[in-house]
Amino acid sequence: MKSAAHTRAVEPAGPTGPAGQASSAGSAGQAQAAPSAPARQPATTGPTQFTLVKAHTKAHILEQLRIPVAVISNTIFPSLAFLFFVIPQEAVASNPTAALTALSQLAMFGVMSAFLFSYGVGVAEDRANPWTTYMRTLPVGPVPGTVARAAAAMMFAFFALVPLFLLGGFLTSALEAFTVDGLSWWRIPASLAVFLLCGLPFLALGLTIGYLCTSKVAVAVTQVVFFPMAFAGGMMLPPMIFPAWLNTFSLMLPSRAARDLSVEVLTGTGLHGSTIVAIIAWTAVLGTLAVWANRRDQGRRFR
Repeated sequence: MKSAAHTRAVEPAGPTGPAGQASSAGSAGQAQAAPSAPARQPATTGPTQFTLVKAHTKAHILEQLRIPVAVISNTIFPSLAFLFFVIPQEAVASNPTAALTALSQLAMFGVMSAFLFSYGVGVAEDRANPWTTYMRTLPVGPVPGTVARAAAAMMFAFFALVPLFLLGGFLTSALEAFTVDGLSWWRIPASLAVFLLCGLPFLALGLTIGYLCTSKVAVAVTQVVFFPMAFAGGMMLPPMIFPAWLNTFSLMLPSRAARDLSVEVLTGTGLHGSTIVAIIAWTAVLGTLAVWANRRDQGRRFR
């Protein structure tokens, strides 16, 4: 009779040795969950164009406010010219239409001055500034800085128009054109917008000067361009007293087109289609010239 030990079924033993340990480790590794891949970080986006324009505008405004003498002089210069050269003329100050015409001319004179000097001299000085040179190497393009400078120039030009309009309202008979002659009041805010829009050709002209000239040369060139253009454009004297040859030459200038459009909107003397065409054409021509000057400067200094 066989013993129970001989009849008992013998269970096979598990694998032993290094091969067996490796098999066990593999089974354990398969049983264990595979580690998850690290989470992908969300892609970071740069600042928007609006954010860049806002930051550049704030920087330009603070830069201007750090020189209060320049801000005050640009703000009160058109008002002083109106106070010294228009108000003493009784024939002009007592005539509502003549007073509004003189007011429009000097308002456009102030806007033209702010735009030309802000860009003609300001851009040239920025080109000599190492910080501005570094900023131009950043991948943001020229649009934020240009739009910001335009916004700052428009703001300070608007500040120059406020005291000028107050002097015209209190010290001349300009308000009688609205209270007595029946001129619509909407022409006042409309004229303020037109003054700033008519400054766009001079903004582009200032950019061209700033990108083509050094800072010292830009001051002289801006002055040489500004005063003859303002005089020939009828901003210091009304064009109706010009001789025929000067009036013909004046009609070819952007300052004359800006002056005529400003006067026509504020006084209601009748808007001519040729004036609008002239201001648009000059804006396009000078804007193209400014783009060319910017690309020329960019290519010569950064390529």
